[in-house]
Amino acid sequence: NYATLVSAPDVNHNKVKFIQLSQVDDQHLLAVIVMNNNMVRNKMLDLYEPLDNETILKLNILLNTSLNGLAMNEINLGNIASIKERAGIHSGIDVIDALAQTFAESEDLKIYTSGATNILKYPELSDSNNAATLLSAFEEKEELASLVTESLSDSEKKDNGTGIQVYIGNESPIQTMKDCSVVTATYDLGEGIKGTIGIVGPKRMDYEKVMDNLKTLKSQLDGIYKKSEDET
Repeated sequence: NYATLVSAPDVNHNKVKFIQLSQVDDQHLLAVIVMNNNMVRNKMLDLYEPLDNETILKLNILLNTSLNGLAMNEINLGNIASIKERAGIHSGIDVIDALAQTFAESEDLKIYTSGATNILKYPELSDSNNAATLLSAFEEKEELASLVTESLSDSEKKDNGTGIQVYIGNESPIQTMKDCSVVTATYDLGEGIKGTIGIVGPKRMDYEKVMDNLKTLKSQLDGIYKKSEDET
C-alpha cells in the first residue's frame, strides 16, 4: 500500500572483459564491448579512411591489453592518450577517439515506479499541493534519480551489512518528499553492478515490515544472480 521504485543496475563500475573491432565496410567498424558480467555494448564507428586487416588486428590487441580489467568510469583521457601514442599517427586514431566517446557516454539511469497513487490514501499526503508535487516526482523521475544516487552512495559509506537506508522527513535527498519516509535497499549483482529498490510512504509507515520485505527482495535477487552464474 505504498509507492515503490526500482532502478536498473548501474553499469559504470563494471569492468571491461573484451573488446572486438570488426570491419563492416570501408567506412565503418563495429565495436563490441563485453563487460565482466557478460553485458554487451555495440557501437558503429565511422572511418575517415579505410583500415587494412593488419591495422584492425593491432588495434584490437592494443585496446584489449590497455583497457581490459578497467571499470567504465576508470577509462579517462590519460588512458586514451597513452593508447593513441602507442598506436602511432596513422593507425586508426579516429577509431580510438570514437571508442573513447563510447566509454564516456554514460547510460541514462532507468527507474521504474509503481503504486504512486497509493500516496493519496494517507490524509497527511493527500492534500492538493502535496499530492501534485509527489505524483510529479514519480512521473518526471529526475528527482528519483538523485534519490537512487544518494542511496547508492550512502550504502557504500555506511555499510551496515544490510544495504538498507532509511530517510525520514527532511532526511530525504528529495525535498518534495520531506513529509514522507523513504526506505531503500541496495541490491548487488557483483562486478560493481548495483541498483536500488525503494519504498515511499507516510512517516508512520510500518518500518519493520517494509525492511523485512526489502531484505527478502534482496535475497531473491541474489539467489537469481547466483543461479544464473551456476548455469553459466
